[in-house]
Amino acid sequence: MNIEALISKAAGEAVKTLYGMEATDKTLQLQKTRSEFEGNLTLVVFPFVKAAKKSPEQTAQEIGQYMVDNCPAVEKFNVVKGFLNLSIGDGAWLELLKAIDDAPHFGTLSAHEGSPLVMIEYSSPNTNKPLHLGHVRNNLLGWSLAQIMEANGNRVVKTNIVNDRGIHICKSMLAWLKYGNGETPESSGKKGDHLIGDYYVAFDKHYREQVKQLVAQGMDEEKAKQEAPLIKEAHEMLVKWEQGDPEVRALWEKMNSWVYAGFDETYKKMGVSFDKIYYESQTYLKGKAKVEEGLAKGLFERHDDGSVWADLTNEGLDQKLLLRSDGTSVYMTQDIGTAEMRYEDYPIDKMIYVVGNEQNYHFQVLSILLDRLGFKWGKELTHFSYGMVELPNGKMKSREGTVVDADDLMALMVEDAYKTSMELGKFADMTEEERREIARIVGMGALKYFILKVDARKNMLFNPEESIDFNGNTGPFIQYTYARIRSILRKAPLSSPEGDTLPCKQTNEAPSGAVGGASLSGKEIELIQKMNEYGAVVEQAGKDYSPSGIANYCYELTKVFNQFYHDYSILNEPDPGKRAVRLMLARNVAKIIKSGMSLLGIEVPERM
Repeated sequence: MNIEALISKAAGEAVKTLYGMEATDKTLQLQKTRSEFEGNLTLVVFPFVKAAKKSPEQTAQEIGQYMVDNCPAVEKFNVVKGFLNLSIGDGAWLELLKAIDDAPHFGTLSAHEGSPLVMIEYSSPNTNKPLHLGHVRNNLLGWSLAQIMEANGNRVVKTNIVNDRGIHICKSMLAWLKYGNGETPESSGKKGDHLIGDYYVAFDKHYREQVKQLVAQGMDEEKAKQEAPLIKEAHEMLVKWEQGDPEVRALWEKMNSWVYAGFDETYKKMGVSFDKIYYESQTYLKGKAKVEEGLAKGLFERHDDGSVWADLTNEGLDQKLLLRSDGTSVYMTQDIGTAEMRYEDYPIDKMIYVVGNEQNYHFQVLSILLDRLGFKWGKELTHFSYGMVELPNGKMKSREGTVVDADDLMALMVEDAYKTSMELGKFADMTEEERREIARIVGMGALKYFILKVDARKNMLFNPEESIDFNGNTGPFIQYTYARIRSILRKAPLSSPEGDTLPCKQTNEAPSGAVGGASLSGKEIELIQKMNEYGAVVEQAGKDYSPSGIANYCYELTKVFNQFYHDYSILNEPDPGKRAVRLMLARNVAKIIKSGMSLLGIEVPERM
């Protein structure tokens, strides 16, 4: 039972009976009553004043009286100008609480065979460097979005496109050949992605030195950047790679295998995975073929130098390069090829790309090109554009080695969670193994929540110290509340091994009878009302692609519960009916917190 739906229906019947007016979703404006007024739900009556031919106050009085007389859920009402404040009776709230309790997956939907198939692309790493803080935000947003779309009844395919070819890959390969002395992950003790990242930085260091020397000899800086021996060698290596040179290809495969092993380890720690991984080395040729096909159909044009372009001036954009004069592909070509492969693999209904906002124009163009090429979802592809993660000392730069490494960051968060928990005495009576596992859950929860609670479209400043806090809008605050509730349930008489205490077992009373006869405080009603919002929050998060909506709801629910728990005892409540209600409240708050946090990819510990 949904109280809002029940009240909306009753209000519609009142308006029709009293004034002969057919109310619509637009005219039936129902909202939560403001805290300074008495009531639970408020109906805005201004849309009905014209039909009533009475003042807003009189109209509200008449509708309110009709609802008290005809809707058992409405106990009383009061009018404040054109606003009708309705007080819902305890019985209706208790029925709602029981309905929430009876639904194991309250607030979420399950997909079925005919549900829309949504593909979500995220991560998109390069094989010339390890994952960094920017990738962390991307992966966490992509994973959470996938969970939210599934919770809204969609089938979801999670994909990754690995940028494993191109000049930047050749830079790391060339630097390893020149300066590596055969170093491997085993010989160095480094993760493979970290090792290759070091050589990407080394290339840039030596390249800058060469440019500096050429400039000192009188060469123009821009020309020096093109004439430096290292960059020329890297370009030669790229040509050899595209020609299938066996030595270059063998080196490429070996170094990439090191990187993939490192990536897998990082993804596992982060708690993200993929249903399908695509590689640009496998998609770029398909992209070139698709562009040639479009060229033959007159969709694109070849310039005098042999390059191929898309003219987008009719769409208010410019011309877009698709193939260089030497026949090599660009990122756009590769994305077209990847789209072709995905379309062959899956009957996609919707495609969502999780990529930073610096690529907004790229995806605007890609959408137009895919639509021209006949992809049914091309025109409506979604670019889930997110802002950059910045540090207190400015932006990150991979080639200069100034990034925040994802592995180092996760290790730091877990260690900080361990130290903070020890200082606060939260690890009493635990084995060291338990302490380390809870520190992992709390540290990763702190990191994920800190990133996901921010509106994805905004740039964010990352501060690890603020995230490890057991008070305020943080992951640990919500996790600790969950663990506290689970502790209460374990201590309740005759609880199950999992701590899922059934109301009133200790009194041998029927749970429904005990709950049904209890009276409710304002704080308890507020808690039921807040829990009841969960389904609408999940639905809205799916429409808006907004993990932050879920995060902030979890925080609000946790706050409301803690305010209730501060004022009312649960286990020491002498009245069996009230105790039964409070145990049911606690159990379902925990259920919803666990569900909501799981949509963010965050675990919740059973004890802290």
